[in-house]
Amino acid sequence: MKLITKPGLWKWAHPNFLFGAALMALLLATPAQAATLDKQILTFLEVEQLEYRFNDGRNSVNWDAQGWVGTDEHKVWMKTEGGRTSDGKYEDAEFQILYGRMISDFFDAEVGVRYDIKPEPRRGFFVLGLHGLAKQFFEVDGALFVSDDGDVSARLEAEYEVLLTQKLIAQASVETNIAAQTVRSNEVGTGFNDIEVGFRLRYEIRREFAPYIGLHWERKLGRTAAFAKDEGEGIDNLAFVTGIRFWF
Repeated sequence: MKLITKPGLWKWAHPNFLFGAALMALLLATPAQAATLDKQILTFLEVEQLEYRFNDGRNSVNWDAQGWVGTDEHKVWMKTEGGRTSDGKYEDAEFQILYGRMISDFFDAEVGVRYDIKPEPRRGFFVLGLHGLAKQFFEVDGALFVSDDGDVSARLEAEYEVLLTQKLIAQASVETNIAAQTVRSNEVGTGFNDIEVGFRLRYEIRREFAPYIGLHWERKLGRTAAFAKDEGEGIDNLAFVTGIRFWF
């Protein structure tokens, strides 16, 4: 991702922000024209991951997608992620609807709701988040969740991409979930619940469409791992993944 340094605007050369003709128009615009372009309503959808995972146990299909509608400063975000095993059972599935507001040249604040349809029992959450570009061009995403039962948790994510060639991109990612309370019904313990680390290598046939391969490792931690052992479940998994990433 390349930062566009036009005064008063924060943009990356990345599909989440500006792309194609809209990007060129903004770069060539006068200040008055740029202000008008900033208020245009745009829409965007990105499927970051749509992949098949060859797990130690049951294989699965996993997804991670997001989209938005709005202007440069104000957006309504829709996010979803989850996984379904080869026997047709959903391991987890969540949906979020958020309002995003630009608060600095590099970050958006987000507020909204999240709803988990898996794992059981289903739960709703209030969401307060922060998304943007940190130093050294790390894309970071942090969110605080408060469930309808008053349980507090948080999620931290970071991604970093390296352009190997004009079409070949390596992406590394890490994610962790943290809980302030134990929720035995969901096998969640206090403290750090898990960690997920991924490495994916994609080839952009077009900028909007890229198949990829990679590795995904996850491990349950602390009391969450203990709950999983009590239920006879594994606590770590290394998967080879293959999938596609696309946006429009």
